[in-house]
Amino acid sequence: MPHVSARVEDGVAVVVLCRGKVNALDEPTIDELNERFRELEAEEAVRAVVFSGEGKFFSFGFDIPGFLGHSKSEFSRFLTKFTDLYTYLFTYPKPVVAALNGHTVAGGLMLALACDRRFMAAGKGKVGLNELAFGSSVFAGSVGMLRFAVGNRNAEEVLYTGAMYFPEEALRLGLVDEVCPGEELLWKATTAARELGAKSRPAFQSIKRLLRNPVAEGMRRRESVSIGEFVDIWYSEATWGNLQEIRIR
Repeated sequence: MPHVSARVEDGVAVVVLCRGKVNALDEPTIDELNERFRELEAEEAVRAVVFSGEGKFFSFGFDIPGFLGHSKSEFSRFLTKFTDLYTYLFTYPKPVVAALNGHTVAGGLMLALACDRRFMAAGKGKVGLNELAFGSSVFAGSVGMLRFAVGNRNAEEVLYTGAMYFPEEALRLGLVDEVCPGEELLWKATTAARELGAKSRPAFQSIKRLLRNPVAEGMRRRESVSIGEFVDIWYSEATWGNLQEIRIR
């Protein structure tokens, strides 16, 4: 059963995560996302993409219970695919606007940080990189994208606290660009995507490369080492014990 849907209307594609109640990320879902985005990149008629989720979650992040049976090598393979995907999205040649429909957690926020703009629905949904709260680390690429979005000091606040932020708090930090009523979210994000997509494509791509490629180059240089460190911490006794307690509802 597909866990990613995509539709195109008036030059804007809408990609939606639809995997259970929390849109948790596993390897097949990452493969599907990669395939959909590459297909849309190749479609000349698609000028921009909106990236959203179904239900009350944009994404919970990794499907932690599903990974507990993985070997280190299997988990490392997934992490390489995941980090490759967000680096690809970070440098995507077309505008990508995130429509955060609800909770946007850990790996889910990493995918959102790769987008050009982030709109979030007002309400009870929270956003954050909470890895430190359960004894996990993050990745070089996720730190690079976070700094790019919010600056060094706010990146420290987000990562050192592992806090989950309501939409207005996320707006203050720069994790999102705009908060709007839920019923307006997709319209707002689509309008922003359409406006960016109407710009000169060669000029937009050039400016995006100038802004993001230096960051992406640093991400790629350090990513494999950070994945190795992440895996070592993930499988450590203390963190592994915490992971056993995490449930996806």
